[in-house]
Amino acid sequence: MPERSFHEEVQQLRVGKGEVFEGEGILAVTKALLQSGVSYVGGYQGAPVSALVDVLSDAHDLLDELGIHLETCANEAGAAAMLSASINYPIRGAVTFKSIVGTNVAADAISNLASAGVVGGSLIVVGEDYGEGSSIIQERSHAIATKSQIWLLDPRPDLQKVVDIVERSFELSEASNTPVMMELRIRACHLSGRFEASENRRAPMSKRSVIESPVFDKNRISLPPATYVQEKLKIDVRYPAAVDFVRERKINEVFPGEFNDIGFVMQGGMYNHVISALRAIGLADDFGNSRIPLLVLNCVYPLVPDEIEDFCRDKKAVLVIEEGQPNYIENDIKALISDAGIGTKIHGKNCLPMAGEYVGAVLIDGFDKFLVRSRPSGLDSKSAAVAVKSFQDNRRRAAELLGGPLPGRPPGLCTGCPERPVFSALKLVQEQVGKVHVSADVGCHSFGTLEPFKVGNTILGYGLGLASSVGLSSMMKRPIVSIMGDGGFWHQGLTTGVANHIFNKDEGVLVLLKNGYASATGHQHIPSTGSNSRNQTSDMDIEKALRGVGVTWIETVGSYRIGRMITALKRAILAQGKGLRVIIAEGECMLARQRREKPAAAARVKDGKRVIRTKYGVDETTCTGDHSCIRLSGCPTLTVKSNPDPLRRNPVAYVNDGCVGCGNCGEVAHAAVLCPSFYRAEVIQNPTFLDRTAERIRGTFIRFMQQRQRVVA
Repeated sequence: MPERSFHEEVQQLRVGKGEVFEGEGILAVTKALLQSGVSYVGGYQGAPVSALVDVLSDAHDLLDELGIHLETCANEAGAAAMLSASINYPIRGAVTFKSIVGTNVAADAISNLASAGVVGGSLIVVGEDYGEGSSIIQERSHAIATKSQIWLLDPRPDLQKVVDIVERSFELSEASNTPVMMELRIRACHLSGRFEASENRRAPMSKRSVIESPVFDKNRISLPPATYVQEKLKIDVRYPAAVDFVRERKINEVFPGEFNDIGFVMQGGMYNHVISALRAIGLADDFGNSRIPLLVLNCVYPLVPDEIEDFCRDKKAVLVIEEGQPNYIENDIKALISDAGIGTKIHGKNCLPMAGEYVGAVLIDGFDKFLVRSRPSGLDSKSAAVAVKSFQDNRRRAAELLGGPLPGRPPGLCTGCPERPVFSALKLVQEQVGKVHVSADVGCHSFGTLEPFKVGNTILGYGLGLASSVGLSSMMKRPIVSIMGDGGFWHQGLTTGVANHIFNKDEGVLVLLKNGYASATGHQHIPSTGSNSRNQTSDMDIEKALRGVGVTWIETVGSYRIGRMITALKRAILAQGKGLRVIIAEGECMLARQRREKPAAAARVKDGKRVIRTKYGVDETTCTGDHSCIRLSGCPTLTVKSNPDPLRRNPVAYVNDGCVGCGNCGEVAHAAVLCPSFYRAEVIQNPTFLDRTAERIRGTFIRFMQQRQRVVA
């Protein structure tokens, strides 16, 4: 099951007209889709926004009633390709995935979809994963929208507004015959609130009302000469239709203020940040009313020229608040204002940073620069400066209380992660065969590139660990070792990596980490889980898939067996001339396992049944304080504490209560021929009579041997 269940929350999806819906942003988006009368929804996991696939999976009964088809897609390209259903048929559909990496993967399908155009409303909901909370490269979706001429919406983070924008998105798509993209930042997905609901709509064409006969229109095929006509339609017909719709439906919002000679123009998603920053310096009240006029762009592409002109015309200066780079919106507004002959000075990246997330402190610094340059009438510049300085002084005092900047805390693998011992083995095997270039991949395992392992030279994309090795593999003395997770394998690694390697007769070693889920994104099911999101058996196997494309050298090793892993890795690296060698490191994600086993164990304890929990520890009298175990393991539960021996200064290793009993620390110590200080213990809850008797006998024997030792001494 996914990391989080929405089983209880989805009951609210049935509320009707006039009732109040309360919940998170992603649930609001889901409800809006149902109210819009969608016929199909698909997506690829990868961000909080993609949890709407998990939400809809939990609401499968409701989807069946409405005749909605739900598809868990193999990758983002597959998800975007689903929208082809709306090219010839007046049916509404939505897909979702993380941006920008997801839109990069989906770009081919998006381009063809945008060229052909749609007759049914088509919506792409992307998680705009930008800023400090992001786990990916720092780019924006804006370029994808402008490149393909699809409309980009960025709703103000308010649940009622988000729901309205989802519903208007389908109308905009149909009015302009163009797919629409709506971006939601992480905070918007988790935003809690309420809105007035409407009735769920059953689509006229769905699983319950099937299409009688297919439609063929050669003008909607993406082939010349139709593509030349489609390009003209984009500019001459669809674009003006979109601008008219945005204007007439008042998608964008204007909030008046008292300082009429200045103003802010911003992406809709930035609204809450802007209001918080203004409030901190006394330019907005506790109810979110800004003293500075605001133009909130819930549609950031296309812009509506007359809206921009009307807002800027009587102002001497306007600040464009556009997170990230390039500054598309700022440059477009400057061009519009110049063409209209308006003398308003447009500020943007000259006051705010070119790149990086616009958190409150960043915005306040930018506002200070803008106010100094624009000097609005009616605003006491001295009081504004005092407010900014007071905020900065508070930040400085807070930093002083901490005693200095906080140390860097790079992300790491979870306690008991089955991928941790694989990287320990890879680090150890290089001491025997020499250093090897490691082509890493996207996923939990990408943390292996950081301390303490530092194993991995490049990361090029999800499922591309093997594909990114081929340019260098023929020039290296030793074979390149490529890393790939089972999620990346099914996403695109099988075709772009494995099949390509076999086809070109390339050399190399692939370590395939099979933990059974798309773990980094919340334990969504993948083909190697054994079942899909509806718990239907998948009957798909990695080894069969590998043999099906021609791989002959395959070895499966339990992830936690470090000694066997070292032997397998050494054998694979030294087997040059044998083509592609694949090691499947098999071990279920420990978080998923603990989520399943802990509640079951707690229930057994509560019922008075016998439960055994394995725990590892370090003998303080044996530990030398060398800490090689920590450097080779990096487990969060393996730490240090003061040495109990007053004659020794070095702290000793210590396993805290977070230990899940995976045994990795002991395996590393054994494989690396370290000190024998690790021990394995079994904690028995609700022990039986035999357990208590055995414990008494062991205790008696130990005390006897201790007394005997003292006598001998």
